[in-house]
Amino acid sequence: MFGNWNWGIFLEQAPFGNTTYLDWLWAGFQVTVALSICSWILAFILGSLFGILRTVPNRVLSGIGTLYVALFRNVPLIVQFFIWYLLVPELLPASIGDWFKGDLDPNIQFFVVSVCCLGFFTGARVCEQVRTAIQSLPRGQRGAALALGLTLPQAYRHVLLPNAYRIIIPPLTSEMLNMVKNSAVASTIGLIELSAQANKLLEYSGYAYESFLAVTIAYVLINIVVMRLMKLVEKKTRLPGTFGG
Repeated sequence: MFGNWNWGIFLEQAPFGNTTYLDWLWAGFQVTVALSICSWILAFILGSLFGILRTVPNRVLSGIGTLYVALFRNVPLIVQFFIWYLLVPELLPASIGDWFKGDLDPNIQFFVVSVCCLGFFTGARVCEQVRTAIQSLPRGQRGAALALGLTLPQAYRHVLLPNAYRIIIPPLTSEMLNMVKNSAVASTIGLIELSAQANKLLEYSGYAYESFLAVTIAYVLINIVVMRLMKLVEKKTRLPGTFGG
């Protein structure tokens, strides 16, 4: 079996366009990286915001955070992709929905929908990590910050969140890795990312093993970079005298 592999397939001319099969994979790689970065930024913002809401002494705000988590954490990701792609544009004002569905480039549509879906889905998981980290801090930290004259938002900004984020760097790393892998689900609505390019390469060349081995290596490389960067962040933000510091 191994003797029949054709590694030169990646440098052969693709059936359309002045490109090679390697160019197809590279294009998918770039889309996957861009999708992961944009989705992670959105997930981190949403997760931090709703994670804070879940810990404030206000039942309405805490309930909004709880509803967000229940909605986006308990529905399968692939279902959420189709809801974002098919249903959400219909709920927008008619002028915006018509512009999005009729005038916007389909590739941009797929990308925007994928960023929103992955961002909201992962944000619900980040929200729970932020909430858990804040609640795990000694109660005295919040009380001491308020006693020093800080307002509650200032206490979150200057005392609680900096310590909470340091605690959850390892689980945040896991969420980033999961999100890179979950980005492959975006191919179900038409986004031509890395796994979709592998399927296309298989369809046109017939080389399944080479196609998916190359994609596997690409995903591993992306995640190795993510782990190295987060390890660096963890090292830079570690407080001397704390656990592991």
